[in-house]
Amino acid sequence: MSQARITVRPLERGDRDAWGALWDLYLDFYGTTAAPGLHDTYFERLLGDDPRDFSGLIAEVDGTPMGLTHYLFHRHGWKVEEVCYLQDLYAHPKARGIGLGRALIEGVYAAADAAGAPTVYWLTQEDNATARQLYDRLARVTDFIKYQRVLPA
Repeated sequence: MSQARITVRPLERGDRDAWGALWDLYLDFYGTTAAPGLHDTYFERLLGDDPRDFSGLIAEVDGTPMGLTHYLFHRHGWKVEEVCYLQDLYAHPKARGIGLGRALIEGVYAAADAAGAPTVYWLTQEDNATARQLYDRLARVTDFIKYQRVLPA
């Protein structure tokens, strides 16, 4: 695949099956699953026109969907312009090392630029070493640590 042609484009209704398969692989990579019905809800939100909805991109390698990313614009208390949160990013293992992840991130950067949102940020697991090599070339790591509410059992 080193001479592969990568195309990044907005998610379309006809991508439902390919997107679902890629999203399942993404969830599996992180050792989790989606609640029943969430696939349909999330996909509809990705195609929705509510400004609170996520947007999605699909990356094709020689016409075959091999990666995805989802991103969201939101207000920020310290900035006038909105910021962009890159929620999900996945490249199929068969398409890694050919620039697919870079193309997806650059696709989000382009969408953010078009929306007037100069800040794009995302999270990853600390031990996601392979992806972090790419991220270190395209962005800078911050010194913030994420905390998350834990509900009582």
